[in-house]
Amino acid sequence: MEGKFLYKIGEVADILGESVSLVRFWANEFSAFIHPQRNAKGNRLFTSEDLQTMKTIHFLVKNQGLTLEGAARKLKADRKKTPSRMKVVEALEEIREQLLEIRSSL
Repeated sequence: MEGKFLYKIGEVADILGESVSLVRFWANEFSAFIHPQRNAKGNRLFTSEDLQTMKTIHFLVKNQGLTLEGAARKLKADRKKTPSRMKVVEALEEIREQLLEIRSSL
């Protein structure tokens, strides 16, 4: 699904594994970083950059345990470092899942 130009709010929620209401809340709360477009019906449409920012927010809040204020400060301070750390954690989680599958097959 990723690789599109614009994402509906439901698609963003599915990618993050969160509810639509949480995505909407984060879009409003982090309006300095996320700028969804609106279609003719008024639905939010998120760009790939918005999606990446949402993933970063998700990582900071859910994985790192930061508050929303802390996540906003982190995004503002070192916006380039956080996504690379997030990718490392995602890769490690994927490796862990693979190892658990191998372990269960033994």
